[in-house]
Amino acid sequence: MKLELSPGGGEWLPVCDPEVLTPGRGMAALLPDGRQAALFRDRSGRLYAIDNRDPFTGAQVLARGLIGTAAGRTFVASPLLKQRFDLETGRCLDDDEVAVAVYPVRTA
Repeated sequence: MKLELSPGGGEWLPVCDPEVLTPGRGMAALLPDGRQAALFRDRSGRLYAIDNRDPFTGAQVLARGLIGTAAGRTFVASPLLKQRFDLETGRCLDDDEVAVAVYPVRTA
């Protein structure tokens, strides 16, 4: 089984075996166009992929962030300035004007 994500254009890109993702921790994946995706598995087993670039610093670090929940929303907190990003929508929970890209994921 492979974890696949869709970086846009309807194509699915095989990334890794989902079993290599440790619940509650992230992993970065390099996309063909040079962008990076941050991959996550939450403690219930649900998979997520968002852009790895922290929009507040420009650093590729979101995969190193801590996963948590707030008001029923699963988020990752940036390891640098601690802003929280909703893993389903990419919206910053601490600044309504900021968001990161979210990539659809599936297992195949």
